Amino acid sequence: MKLLVFLATTTLLAGGAQAAEVIFAHGANPGNPRFIAAEKWAEEYTACRGGADTVNVAPSATMGNDVEMLTSATAGVIQLSANSQGPMAQIVPEFGLLGLPFLFADLPAAWKMLDGEIGAMLDERAQKVGLKVVGFWDNGIRNITHVSKIISEPADIKGMKIRTPPDQMTVDIFEALGAAPAPLAWSELPSALQAGVFDGQENPLTNIYSAKLHKITPFVTMSGHKYETTPIVAGLGWWESIDKETQDCVIKATKEAGKLQRQLSYEGDQTLRPKMEEEGATFADVDKKAFQEATASVYDKYAEKFPEFVKALKAAAGQ
Repeated sequence: MKLLVFLATTTLLAGGAQAAEVIFAHGANPGNPRFIAAEKWAEEYTACRGGADTVNVAPSATMGNDVEMLTSATAGVIQLSANSQGPMAQIVPEFGLLGLPFLFADLPAAWKMLDGEIGAMLDERAQKVGLKVVGFWDNGIRNITHVSKIISEPADIKGMKIRTPPDQMTVDIFEALGAAPAPLAWSELPSALQAGVFDGQENPLTNIYSAKLHKITPFVTMSGHKYETTPIVAGLGWWESIDKETQDCVIKATKEAGKLQRQLSYEGDQTLRPKMEEEGATFADVDKKAFQEATASVYDKYAEKFPEFVKALKAAAGQ
């Protein structure tokens, strides 16, 4: 935290002219909605700027993992990142609250909330640590995959070695379910699963399919246990160094590419199940009430730490 604030301060002091090249970094591989939308972002931004800037899209964690990309954005090494909820929560804890178990009924409900007051509150907090949130893309409602069995009820998770993103909320959810969760960077997940380090993992169907995780962990339980966003963040130093017209182009490109990204994520939830079944995956639905009851303690923990924000989230989600 102190390092990020220090880097943000030095970047702001350095100022500097608007960069001719804009680096937009992310961790997704080809076929993932985040990857496709980043390419769309480059097209939209370049067109809006009339060719005044060029965009270098750096995918597949070529600029480091999500945490490293956030540090690079704050330091001015890159300009923007399509990042992840867990890493953002490490420096802005309120981001993690978006993943409270079973908070949202569906994706549109989450998007509506993020495009409103809750999103503005998160941006305000991010700016205090040197980051500007320019929009929210999607990272889906998440489900569990296992190497050898379906998770029919909470008891089936007891002792399960499950990979989570570097996100304390996800760890708390699975600890409440009796699992043995361990965080690991997304880029390292396929090899870790193949090596037998984990019994399984959790992700939205779009991520599972694009990374071919259903080939390694073919038992898919539609738990829908939490939601995650993909925050699009800029280094605050760079953001404040560009003029209003350029800022408007950033916002416009993020919004237009976000429409595509959200659409692909939503369509994936609707269409990927039969495709994955054809490729050998076994699916099962669950009685979510039992899982909600088993994870109720997670709400208690975070309501004690962030009472007003949890209250605002629950109200925005219609709970």
